[in-house]
Amino acid sequence: MLSQVVQDAINEQINNEMFSSYSYLAMAAYCGHKQFPGCEQWLRLQSQEEHGHAMRLYDFLTARGGKVVLTKIKTPKTEFNSVHEVFQDAKKQEEEVSSQIDSLYELAMKEKAFSALVELEWFITEQVEEEKTTREIVHKFQMVKDDPASLLDLDRELGQRTTAEL
Repeated sequence: MLSQVVQDAINEQINNEMFSSYSYLAMAAYCGHKQFPGCEQWLRLQSQEEHGHAMRLYDFLTARGGKVVLTKIKTPKTEFNSVHEVFQDAKKQEEEVSSQIDSLYELAMKEKAFSALVELEWFITEQVEEEKTTREIVHKFQMVKDDPASLLDLDRELGQRTTAEL
């Protein structure tokens, strides 16, 4: 059984992952409204992926005999100045999640919650990939700036994503 402090921290991270999912969905809605269907597609799949991360923690907590406690999800940002800003925010969000996972790992180590450490190693590896991907997308937006043809090409490229990595 996990200590109450570890259970509370995992529950908080479930909420963080659900917020991340909700935030990506808001970003997708913005892109859809602005007629960037490829970006919308990419972000919708990212929302599903974040939901999957929350469920992975949910499943881990219940498998260890813990109690899942769901809390209110804060309202995500819904207005952006550009699609480029959407992906800048996505990159910042991934950096925040990485920091949250690192803190959770540190707590699990302090509490000697060894099974949580093993589970959280997957999340640490995942966050390296998430940050890399969003950083690359932000870089592409910086390169194309406001060139309409290049923005359409980038939108088309992002729309080629077909699955969420769960």
